[in-house]
Amino acid sequence: MYSEKVMDHFRNPRNVGEIADADGIGEVGNPTCGDIMKIYIKVNEGKIADIKFKTFGCGAAIATSSMVTEMVKGKTLDDAVNITNRQVAEALDGLPPIKMHCSNLAADALHAAIEDYKKRRPQ
Repeated sequence: MYSEKVMDHFRNPRNVGEIADADGIGEVGNPTCGDIMKIYIKVNEGKIADIKFKTFGCGAAIATSSMVTEMVKGKTLDDAVNITNRQVAEALDGLPPIKMHCSNLAADALHAAIEDYKKRRPQ
């Protein structure tokens, strides 16, 4: 049912935790399935210098959270904000159709964290 990459990111999630002095925080949830994701970002010179997540949810939710953090660490905010749910799922070698909403949450939480960062910083 799940790819080896999904299982690896579920069993050994990367970047778990929170950043106490985060520059941006994004939190999203899906009331239907109960998954909740929170992503913290630290930005340095327009790039994501550090990123952590806390997820309450199924194995796919944890795996997508882990994968999205790996995908964007070190990237510019402009590159990171363009990450799509489909790209997250593809990076994990796919998700079952019933679990695709999990990749939506991971990308949405990332986008919310970037938006929060932008709101906190006067342009």
